[in-house]
Amino acid sequence: MADIPALLAALDVFTRTPDKASLDKANTWLQEFQHSPEAWSTCNVLLLSPDAPISAKIFAAQTFRTKVTYDLSQVDPENLPAFRDTLLAALETYKSGPRNIVVQICLALAGLAMQFPSWDNAVETMINKFGSNPNTVPTLLQFLTLLPEELHTNHKVPITDDEWHDRLSILVTSNVHKVLDLLTVYIQASGVTTEIQSQIFACLRSWIVSGEVNLSDLTSSPLLGFAFEAISSDQLFDSAVELICDIIHETQEIDDNMALIELIVPRVIALKPLLSKDHENPDRIRGYARIFAEAGETYRMMIVRHTETFYPIMEALVECSAYPDLDIVPITFQFWSRLAQVIGKKSSVPPLFAQAYRSVMTVIIKHLQFPPDDTPLSGQEAEDFRAFRHVMGDTLKDCCDVLEAESCLLATYEMISNALLHNRDTLSWQEIEAPLFALRSMGAVVDPKDDNSVPKILHLIPQLPLHPRVRYAALLIISRYTEWINMHPNFIQPQLQYISAGFEVADLEVSAAAGQALKYLCQDCKQHLVEVLPTLHTFLHTIASKLLQDDRRKIYEAIAHVISAMPMEKAAESLKSFCLDILAIIHAVANKTGQATKQELQAASDGLENLEAMLYVIGSFGEELPIACQNTCQEAWSIFRVFLSKYGSDSELAERTSRVLRYGLSFFDRAVLPVAAEVVASMSMGFQATGFPSYLWIGGKLVGRFGDEEDQNLHAAFSELFRHATNKLVNLLQVQPAGNLSDVLDDYVQLSMQILHQTPDIYFDPSTFPLAFQVTCAALTVVQSDVVCSALDVFQEIFHHHCLDPSTPNPPNFITYAHTIHNVLESQGAVFIGLLLMGLVGDFPPETDSLVISIFRIVATIWPTQMLAWLPDVLQRMPSTSVPVQVKHKFLADVTAAITGSKFDQVRYSVINFHRESRRARDRRRTAALDK
Repeated sequence: MADIPALLAALDVFTRTPDKASLDKANTWLQEFQHSPEAWSTCNVLLLSPDAPISAKIFAAQTFRTKVTYDLSQVDPENLPAFRDTLLAALETYKSGPRNIVVQICLALAGLAMQFPSWDNAVETMINKFGSNPNTVPTLLQFLTLLPEELHTNHKVPITDDEWHDRLSILVTSNVHKVLDLLTVYIQASGVTTEIQSQIFACLRSWIVSGEVNLSDLTSSPLLGFAFEAISSDQLFDSAVELICDIIHETQEIDDNMALIELIVPRVIALKPLLSKDHENPDRIRGYARIFAEAGETYRMMIVRHTETFYPIMEALVECSAYPDLDIVPITFQFWSRLAQVIGKKSSVPPLFAQAYRSVMTVIIKHLQFPPDDTPLSGQEAEDFRAFRHVMGDTLKDCCDVLEAESCLLATYEMISNALLHNRDTLSWQEIEAPLFALRSMGAVVDPKDDNSVPKILHLIPQLPLHPRVRYAALLIISRYTEWINMHPNFIQPQLQYISAGFEVADLEVSAAAGQALKYLCQDCKQHLVEVLPTLHTFLHTIASKLLQDDRRKIYEAIAHVISAMPMEKAAESLKSFCLDILAIIHAVANKTGQATKQELQAASDGLENLEAMLYVIGSFGEELPIACQNTCQEAWSIFRVFLSKYGSDSELAERTSRVLRYGLSFFDRAVLPVAAEVVASMSMGFQATGFPSYLWIGGKLVGRFGDEEDQNLHAAFSELFRHATNKLVNLLQVQPAGNLSDVLDDYVQLSMQILHQTPDIYFDPSTFPLAFQVTCAALTVVQSDVVCSALDVFQEIFHHHCLDPSTPNPPNFITYAHTIHNVLESQGAVFIGLLLMGLVGDFPPETDSLVISIFRIVATIWPTQMLAWLPDVLQRMPSTSVPVQVKHKFLADVTAAITGSKFDQVRYSVINFHRESRRARDRRRTAALDK
């Protein structure tokens, strides 16, 4: 009782608008309260007290539900009948609501029934207590609806699989006929309200979806007929639709359910005239569409085998597909897709199917049209429509599977050509753009040997209106058909001309589409475009200044594809020619007296991006560089070195340069060695000066590539890089939280892993390793999963290093490594173990669980005494909201027993159990948060 004022005060916080700290404090108190054994009696008082505020009663009901799920072991088994009776009394008290209290009590009763083996007649108890009084029937129906759902979805109840199967059989399976009979009586009762009928439908749905109902029982039940009759009721329409869809869905085993299907299908077909009758009511059309779509998908094989009988369902779905409300249209798409998968395998398509899919194709192309210019879409509405057009495009591909791509392409081509022929002057751009979009979508399934429809489409493109939206769509068609064009190279030149003209258009989207078209044309037709490379070079110089950078980058990428198809020596000369143009810009900026202008720096940044695009496509020329490239590495680095020394403090330019250096490393490979030490030193100085992670990224790549080289200068450069990087991060972490440095920590951890693998003498240096360990610990505190995973990989490598294995003879340097590791664990071990355990029960990604357990076990094996000294304080510091006190105590006892008994495999199981119990507590907190 002493808790009640504090509980009411904590709940009152949520009725106001306090600061976050007050909310967190109240939330923590409430969670602690829910864990306590005293919550049972306190909530009982609140729930049955007429004077308690409604928020307290709701919380009490929620708490009962939560404690039944997680803490029923706190109740003496002898008291379970009394507790059940308490819940039944509370349910009687709240028979008139509020509904959320009724729901929580019903869930508590369902959870109790799952764990209370001697309560075998739970359904009968509820029927006897609540089934005779019209005022309590809704309460009974609520319980019966939730019971099978709770049994199938509440996996947090601590019972075994065998116990669950037993309770399911006793509580649900054995009561199916009793419940069906009860629902039948209720739905036919005189004076039954639509509210009760809706609950009956919801209850029936729950039991059917649970899989426990033998559907053959519905053939002799009036419930199916009542569901279809309820379609005419506005109040029951939605619940009837839900029930009918679920019944249809559950009859997927056609042969087993044929008797019921023979009752369902005529009733479904009888709904077809309602599509016309209720055409102006989109809510009803949506419901009809759901029923027809469910029937079509479930009975698609019967539609194929008995087409004439089932064809009205297809006709209805064509009608739904043509409905103007685009929220309703996609309800039918899954049906058209799944049916196409069946029909597409047949040698010939029956005429009725072809007719249906032709109709669908026509209406989909109509739906693709943008609204008129005087009623344009804007903002999120426009984005949603653009995304939906691609979904509709998938349905057009389904039409191609049935009707064949050539037939669909020709039909769409004729839509455009006929429109241009007969009413070109009055034609809106929307009427042309929609079928063009369709041609683009269907191009994904075009036959490369199609010599009929595709040539007509490509010949049509230059004749299209010059409206920007039309040109945009036409250019994207070219992008989609480039593989076909590669097999028909005589079409390349006309497409190049159309693409080139697209770059001249002021509309930014058109020039972007032209860039994309050129990129794919050069990628797929590169061997045919080698001879026009000089023309592309000239075109680039002519047009580049007029384009956005994104479009320029696409052109460079396109040119790189053509270069990649050339003989190696010729390709090297061509690549060098384009790269020198770019490097000249960077060289000019780097060597300019004074500071470059903003425009000049942007030009350098754009040049770096274009160079990156080309190197990405080319990759490398192999182990032996062509003659044209043999001196290029040193020449290029001499430019980048000066550029970075002057502008490396600009984050964008540093990032751009590092990306070029990364692809340059892949391209030149061992040709980088003469300048590698200088590059590493530059990266070290850059990171010291700026803290930009890109410098560490390149440093790590160089260590990974050349860490095993016998080069003292390079080794010294690696040592300086790692030492400076570590010291810089230690300083950064003193002024910023780790969460603000996640990108830097990510690249530092990657660098650490390379240093550890390639040059362990640098990593385990006694002056650097303690700080490196500290920084890597900080990486465990960020929220980015990849950073945490990488940091744990580093710790795994440290603690599984051969230097820590006493069973094998170690060289002298390994003895030094082991001594260094031992010293660090003595000083930082408690913090490290705390981070491991806190992450395990907190925000570490699930895929790291096994890694954490492995690290914990090896640390406990090597440092058992220290582990037992660290753990009590570590566990004490962990908040009880994350790990309940009793879980901490058990974990400490289990680990202590395992270590003192030298059963180190048991340490692993102790951590697994600790994680499982803390996860249950976390799930409980989330459930409580959802309830609030």
